[in-house]
Amino acid sequence: MSQQGEKPAAHEDDWWRRLYDESAPDAGAAQAADSLDDRFDSASDTVASEKTVASERGAARGTPGEIPEPREEPWPPEPAARVPRDVRVPSRAPWEPMTGPALPRTFPGPPAPEPPAPEDPRVPAGREAPPLPRRPVTERAEADEPAPEEAPAEPAVAPAPPRVAHVGARPPTYDAEPTALPATDPYELGRVVPDTVLDGATYGTYTLRAASVRGDSARFRGEPRRDALLTVRFGSGESALVLVAVAGASRGAEGAHTAAADACHWIGEAVGRSHARLSDDIRAGRRADLKSGLHRLTDRAFGKLRARAAELGVEPDAYTASLRCLLLSADPDCRTRVFFGIGAGGLFRLRDGSWHDLEPALPPPAALTGEPVVGFGSSAPESGSDGDRLTMDLDIVTGPAPYVEDPLPPPAEPFRFRASVARPGDTLLLCGAGLAEPLRGEPELAAELATRWSPVEAPGLGAFLADTQIRVKGYADDRTAVGVWEA
Repeated sequence: MSQQGEKPAAHEDDWWRRLYDESAPDAGAAQAADSLDDRFDSASDTVASEKTVASERGAARGTPGEIPEPREEPWPPEPAARVPRDVRVPSRAPWEPMTGPALPRTFPGPPAPEPPAPEDPRVPAGREAPPLPRRPVTERAEADEPAPEEAPAEPAVAPAPPRVAHVGARPPTYDAEPTALPATDPYELGRVVPDTVLDGATYGTYTLRAASVRGDSARFRGEPRRDALLTVRFGSGESALVLVAVAGASRGAEGAHTAAADACHWIGEAVGRSHARLSDDIRAGRRADLKSGLHRLTDRAFGKLRARAAELGVEPDAYTASLRCLLLSADPDCRTRVFFGIGAGGLFRLRDGSWHDLEPALPPPAALTGEPVVGFGSSAPESGSDGDRLTMDLDIVTGPAPYVEDPLPPPAEPFRFRASVARPGDTLLLCGAGLAEPLRGEPELAAELATRWSPVEAPGLGAFLADTQIRVKGYADDRTAVGVWEA
């Protein structure tokens, strides 16, 4: 069947047989002229005939022999004639005309605005206006805008004094930036000490800033930082307790930086286990309880240091460190600040632009050979010579020997303790020997820090770090400082 439903007149393969039947004679070449010249002549005759017809139409209209111009057609134009496939036509942009050479397909941006010409009606055309003298800003403000009634005058801001990198007559010997890294044991990577430690917090009415920096001498020689810094919080809410511990080891001892880190670690553990009782004593103002209890905790920490020295096979004096701590309550109604520790360093207070050395006075040597330390053989652990109750139950589990059963001698340095009440605007500074010594020996350093820290607002962490790094010739040890700004 065909597509129209009719039956084909012949067999479907008849046309194929007829086309390729060998008995059919070949048609041969066509008799019509079909060369390239014949096609050119045919095209020329066609064009000539079209011109003749156009000329006859023009003569009928009164313009003999002229071919009328093509009419302008509305956009879009009529589709162009079909172009053979083997002829490549360059593409055109949407805005380009259909005639003429194709342009690159670019998308130009908006034209640049021309600068406005100055207009001044007082200046004739063709002449430039000379510059007029400008009045001061205050006069122009008064003349152009009416001042508000009873507007408060803004205080004049004094220019900030230039920041100094060092004080003293001569610059320090060493460079200000680190030069060499300390040697590292691949099996002791946990003991690597960074060059700088920075920390801070805000609780209650105070803002805390703490920094520890490797000294210029250690940076130059490739030695590790010997100072250790610990800033921790125990508990939460108003009963939380903040501990800041600063430990410094002697320069010549081998592995001194590990002794300082151990001292901070062990005092932190002891205070953390007893933080609830210590926080309650601070807020209640039990000074005697705090002094005796913290003395016991400090002796325990140094007892561990001496035991660690015995394990290493060194003398106790070779594996030790100075330790100075601050206890701060998070209660905004409590302004009691407690200091305790052993060894060198400094405790200062900046009040009304002046420094006050709060370092507790050392007792005379004869006074150090009195009653045994509480917890090391005292017969009445719940009372002292004056009858005051002592904070003895600090949740410390009795350890094995030699801590209790075989009492160790007290540290060579006496125990220091001070509890004071801060005032609004005070700045309390606890520091190691690397900053305490130049602060006491170089008046220019004390004056510079007083100028920078006199405002009530505490500096940022970066500014505090820069302040603690003011260099002084002759003082190249580690710098560790803790500042407490009272709101």
